[in-house]
Amino acid sequence: MTNLSVGAIEALANGSGWNDAVLQLLNIRKIDGGSGPSRFRVMMSDGRHTLSSFMLSTQLNYMAEENILAPNCVCLLKRQVTNMLKDGRRVVIILEIDVLTPADGVSGKIGDPTPYADGQNKGQHPAQVPESRPPLQQQQNRNEVSQPVKRNLKSDFTKKAPSALPDTPGASSKIVPIASLNPYQSKWTIRARVTNKSSIRTWSNARGDGKLFSMEIVDDSGEIRVTGFNQEVDKFHSLIEVGKVYYISKGSLKIANKQYTSVKNDYEMTLNGESSIIPCEDSCDIPMVQCDFVSIGDLENRDKDTIVDVIGVCKSVDEVTRLTTKSNREVSKRTLTLMDMSGKLVTVTLWGEEAETFDGSGQPIVAIKAAKLSDFGGRSLSASFSSTLMINPDIPEAYKLRGWFDKEGHTMEGQSLTEARSGGRFNENWKSLGDVKSEQLGHGDKADYYTCIATIVFLRKENCLYQACPSQDCNKKVVDQQNGMFRCEKCDKEFPNFKYRLILSANIADYADNQWVTCFQESAEAILGQNAAYLGQLKDSNESAFDEIFQQANFNTFIFRNRVKLETYNDESRIKATVMEVKPVDHREYSKRLIVNIRKMGAK
Repeated sequence: MTNLSVGAIEALANGSGWNDAVLQLLNIRKIDGGSGPSRFRVMMSDGRHTLSSFMLSTQLNYMAEENILAPNCVCLLKRQVTNMLKDGRRVVIILEIDVLTPADGVSGKIGDPTPYADGQNKGQHPAQVPESRPPLQQQQNRNEVSQPVKRNLKSDFTKKAPSALPDTPGASSKIVPIASLNPYQSKWTIRARVTNKSSIRTWSNARGDGKLFSMEIVDDSGEIRVTGFNQEVDKFHSLIEVGKVYYISKGSLKIANKQYTSVKNDYEMTLNGESSIIPCEDSCDIPMVQCDFVSIGDLENRDKDTIVDVIGVCKSVDEVTRLTTKSNREVSKRTLTLMDMSGKLVTVTLWGEEAETFDGSGQPIVAIKAAKLSDFGGRSLSASFSSTLMINPDIPEAYKLRGWFDKEGHTMEGQSLTEARSGGRFNENWKSLGDVKSEQLGHGDKADYYTCIATIVFLRKENCLYQACPSQDCNKKVVDQQNGMFRCEKCDKEFPNFKYRLILSANIADYADNQWVTCFQESAEAILGQNAAYLGQLKDSNESAFDEIFQQANFNTFIFRNRVKLETYNDESRIKATVMEVKPVDHREYSKRLIVNIRKMGAK
């Protein structure tokens, strides 16, 4: 005989959830949906209790109509969502169910179940109510939306079912467009596609700890931002998938804070204890995203910190770098350069997972919704956690841009908005070392940046290594205490070890001139082809091998991104050049740039 999940009815009725409950279907009844599709009300049993407040989602109606679900069959309840009606009763909406044993394979009702009503536990503190579920099944189903019990559950299967379930798909309540939502409505259901979902963010302050996530949803009438806190994070975050369509109801609406959202809606939604989110299978008529693209050439006319939608061809992309924030959190960062039909270029900074996973091979079309405009070094863009990044999107603007670039755009070098104030990055503000001196870069109030191709002609290996504090976020030089301990004055601590750091002085040269530059840890390791720890070990154990590494590094050519600034020390002013980034020469891209320059010169 099939073993039923004893205790599952009580758990589902109280909204605490049950994973993969095995239940027996005792009765099923069709309810006329009026103008909408019909619904099927179901009575289930776990062998101890029965509950008649089960309802098939409309996409499962065929299982009742084709007699797949019939009285006495044993079922596996794989996915469900629990909603609370206005009068306090709960309805368990069945989203996915399998028949384990057909009705003709079961002799009759299993056990001697009695109707369940939560009033039988009334007056008991939750901690005093005996728990009959196995430990593993005490965890809430991550796909289930549960609410606190407020009133007695009616278990009379003969009682007429509610005429409308406004927070469930297929109910007689009308689906409303996002554009019509306002704080004065109480009963509504929308059908919308998720275009962006944030990761879970946490906070901790004097009032306690908390967490939240947000998402952006769209239908054919508009878009809106949705935020969930604490319990709603646990209920909904794992359920939501970007690109999927959902029925959403009973969220709280308030005036949108435009400081934190670029979504074009006067209101924003907050999920609460009564909110319901149910997947929708029929989603072809819901748009994927709504964008109001701004030409890259027009970014010069926009104010700093403006939120814009842009689309362009990814002309170049840098490697991922990692930096430490003021809160001592390490984040990934990647910079790419976009160009559109205006012939202008702009750099875009990606952060976190998007920076890690972005693939710029093949010069794809990149569309970014809600990028933030900065005036750092001219004009640049940053994609924040609320931005939506799309690679080769299936939209008319992308096809038009691809056709233009393949036909003529690929021959253009483009004019960079980011180098307008000498704040260029790789492949921007190209200069020869002769230009750097003749144009007196670095003599202004702010530092200047430039990119060049140059060859290493000399490296100073003396004093290029120092013993630094081993703490993750500290690189200060330590003092040898001559007792096996090393003291860091900044951390005010002594350590039994240290880590090696590099400060490498190099002379680089091109066809026009040469320049002394300072290379710190990452750029020095790239030039030498070895990490600082290994170099420190060689210096102490095998000086000839240490010298050989420096000899082999000479006369290698790299692309340098340098910072130059006039600095004064002991009343003496001189230009200090620092290597910000270094990478090998991509001869294919370099040749393309030379060809473009030759064509420009030939056209004069």
